[in-house]
Amino acid sequence: MTATVVAPGHEAGTARVSVARGYRFELVKLVSQWRIRLLVLACWIAPALFVGGVSQQSTLPSDTLFGRWMLATGWAGPLVILGFSGTWALPLLTSVVAGDVFASEDRLGTWRHLLVAVRSPRRIFAAKALASLTVILLLVVGLAGSSTVGGLVAVGNHPLVGLDGRLLSPGDAAGRVLLAWACVLAPTLALAGIGLLGSVVLGRSPMGLLLPAVVALAMQLAQMLPLPVAVRLALPSWAFIAWNGLFTSPAEHGQLVIGIVVSLVWAVTATAIAQLLFLRRDFTNATDDGSARRAVTAGLLPLAGLVAVTVAVVAALTGASTGSGIRQDKVQHALAKEFAHLYRLQTAQLNRPDVTEAQLKSTAACTKGDVKDDAQGAGNDWRCVVSWQLPGVQAATGTAVYQLDITADGRFVADGDGPKEVNGYFLVRTRTGDAPNPLWQFDGNVDLLHATAKG
Repeated sequence: MTATVVAPGHEAGTARVSVARGYRFELVKLVSQWRIRLLVLACWIAPALFVGGVSQQSTLPSDTLFGRWMLATGWAGPLVILGFSGTWALPLLTSVVAGDVFASEDRLGTWRHLLVAVRSPRRIFAAKALASLTVILLLVVGLAGSSTVGGLVAVGNHPLVGLDGRLLSPGDAAGRVLLAWACVLAPTLALAGIGLLGSVVLGRSPMGLLLPAVVALAMQLAQMLPLPVAVRLALPSWAFIAWNGLFTSPAEHGQLVIGIVVSLVWAVTATAIAQLLFLRRDFTNATDDGSARRAVTAGLLPLAGLVAVTVAVVAALTGASTGSGIRQDKVQHALAKEFAHLYRLQTAQLNRPDVTEAQLKSTAACTKGDVKDDAQGAGNDWRCVVSWQLPGVQAATGTAVYQLDITADGRFVADGDGPKEVNGYFLVRTRTGDAPNPLWQFDGNVDLLHATAKG
């Protein structure tokens, strides 16, 4: 009698299932779930309905970035949805998809059948990761496409006012909106990697499903604290904010590039750890579906070490190891520059002779509370006086007062405080009727990285 030796995973008459076949199988399993179908349907329909409905109302979400321009252009709608998605929608979507892709097998007890069919834990992991990534991309594309179509249909393809007051042409606005949505894919992938890690480590525990949302919420809270700039940029959540820099001229690419690179590093690291733990799992033990000790040692500690490394690298590359990045000279420069652009927009509304920024020579003098020199930091106690030269009028200088509320990420809301003829009222009378006054209240952005205002 002779014995035949068969290599592991290549039993006689059998072969491992390819990654492509496993991917199709996992994708079908995902899209066959009713909650996934509802999410896809909601992402492809709800944003269009929301943007179209809000654009027909007299009250706008002015506390949201670009919300005050939803009646003026259809390109403001997808940016409002983008801001909401980065804060709430995308973390929750990644939790439902990536946070449950492995844990569902633990709840159903189907690991043994899947291993017998595929015969390769490595290919099972690749198939599940690719399937969840495909569904997440489908959801993001739905959010972006639906909100864009809804805005263009409801309002139209009109110019968009950027965060520096400059008027962006419809084509320029379209390119920047699409690029902004593409950039948030990086932090979404980071959350997806964390979801895969939680699903592998925590098994059937509900915390595995909630981990991406919990981590995203913790990072959002960290972004609200007065942390140094290097710490902010070292968190994947920064890329959900840094797309704001695309809507200034010139665009502020530095913070956005750092945010994308950090997010991709997080995505690769979390996914690699998840794969390593999955390949080491003992599938012969039906009760081995994760432990608190393994979650801390194999999941939490490596990510905490990654934060420390990225903070050190970002601080070394940017020189922004301490400080908020919000300084008096930066605020004054950003406000004066935006005021000049918006003043020209108001001039066109009132059918006055056109002026240039060079003719206006606008400047700003800002104080924060009782601090008049070297003021810095976020807060709602910034008070600024903008001065500009009136063209054609000798020895005449106009002034306007603004109250600024600056958040820790550098975004500010300037609220006009007189005179009434310039910024004291929210409407101006034009040839075609009353229109929103661009100088009454507007959003702006302070670049946290530049060492000087003209950096």
